[in-house]
Amino acid sequence: MGQAIDAFAGRLRGVGARLILRRGEAHAVLRALLAETGAGGVWWTRLYDPAARQRDGTIKSALRADGLEAHSFDGHTLAEPWQIETAAGGFFKVYTPFWKALSARGVASPLAAPAYLSTPGDWPMSDVLSGWHLDAGLNRGVAVLAQHAQVGEGAALARLDRFLAGPVETYRTDRDYPALNAVSGLSENLTYGEIGPRRIWHAAQAIEAAEPGHAGALHFRKELAWRDFAHHLMYHTPQILTESWRPDWDGFAWQGDGDVAERWRRAMTGEPIVDAGLRQMYVTGTMHNRVRMIVASYLCKHLMTHWKIGLDWFADCLTDWDPASNAMGWQWVAGSGPDAAPFFRVFNPAVQAEKFDKTNVYRRKFIAEITREPGPLARAYFDAVPRSWALDPRAPYPRPMVDLAEGRARALAAYAAR
Repeated sequence: MGQAIDAFAGRLRGVGARLILRRGEAHAVLRALLAETGAGGVWWTRLYDPAARQRDGTIKSALRADGLEAHSFDGHTLAEPWQIETAAGGFFKVYTPFWKALSARGVASPLAAPAYLSTPGDWPMSDVLSGWHLDAGLNRGVAVLAQHAQVGEGAALARLDRFLAGPVETYRTDRDYPALNAVSGLSENLTYGEIGPRRIWHAAQAIEAAEPGHAGALHFRKELAWRDFAHHLMYHTPQILTESWRPDWDGFAWQGDGDVAERWRRAMTGEPIVDAGLRQMYVTGTMHNRVRMIVASYLCKHLMTHWKIGLDWFADCLTDWDPASNAMGWQWVAGSGPDAAPFFRVFNPAVQAEKFDKTNVYRRKFIAEITREPGPLARAYFDAVPRSWALDPRAPYPRPMVDLAEGRARALAAYAAR
C-alpha cells in the first residue's frame, strides 16, 4: 500500500497536483482539510464492504448537513452491485445467471484520465509517507516482497498490454498451470485502483470484436465478472465476510486455530503443492488462482480447519487482497458459500499437482527442501519469514500431516453428517 500511495503521488504530480496525506478519524480529518482549503465538497470512489459503506454514509450525511457537497462515484466494479437484478428484482445468488445479466446489460466505457488538474494557490500541509512506517510489520520481509510488487498505473497498463499481446491467446486452457506465465497479474493493481476493471473489460472485448469467438478473451472477461459477483454478494449479504453464507453451515464442527493451522500457515504441511502456494504468497504477495483453491481445500477439508483461519491469513499476506473475492473464494471451497463447491469435491493435492504441475517446476521453484540446488525464490522464503519460526532450508522436508485418502474420507463423513 505504501508503494501504491507513493506511485499515485507521482502520477498526480505529473498532472500538476499533489497528494495530501493525513491520518486520523476520516470525518474529522476531512473537516479540517475542508476548513484549511476552503473547498466546497468531497468526491470519492465508492467501495462496497460494510465498514467502508458505514464510514462513507456517515461522512456524506454530515458533509451535506454542513451545506457541503459530498458525492461518491462508481468505478471500482464493472457495474454497481444493485444494478444487476434478477427478473423478480432481487440479487443473484448464482454466478452463471449473474454473468449473463451483466453481459446483456453491458459495461460502461472508462473515462480518460485528466491531462491537468486545477490546484490551490497554497497547498495544505501533508504528512510524510515514510513517517507512517507502513512496512514496519514486514520486518526483514520488506526487501523480499519489494522485488515482486509491480506498482502504479504505468505498471498496470504494461501488464495489460503484455497479457493481451500473448498469454490471452491460450488463457482459457493455460491459466490453471502455475508454472506458466499465463495470467495477467492485474489483481494487485485492481485492488489499489491503479487500473479500472472497465478498461480491462473493453480491452479484452476489442480482441473478441476483431476475432469473434476468441476463447481466451471471453474467459478473461468472465473472471472480471466473477470479481464483480463477489462484490455483488458482499453488498447484498455482507455477512459473507464473517459468517457462513449458508446459515445451515453455522453449526459445522470446524477445527479452530492451533498447531495444525500454524503448520499450514508456515507452509510446512508436507504436501508440496500446498506449501509451494503458501510460500509463493509469502515471498511474492500473490498466489496462483488454481493453487489458492488447492491450498484452501486442504485446510478446510483434509485438515477440517475453519475457513475463517485461512481467510484471515490470506488477508494478512496477499498484496492483491480484496475483501469480497477473498471471502467468496474461501466459502466457495469450504462449501458454506454461494455457488459453493459441493461438499464431496475435495481437491487431492497430489492429483492436482500431477495434473497441473506434472514436471514439478512450480513446486521446485518455491520449495528449497525438495531440490538439490534451490533457486532464489525458494531461498527467499527463509529470508522473509519471522526468525521466531526457526525454519532452515537445509532441514528435511516435513512428512505429510495427514494421509490424503484418510483425510478425504474424514471430510466426507463430517460433511455428510452435517
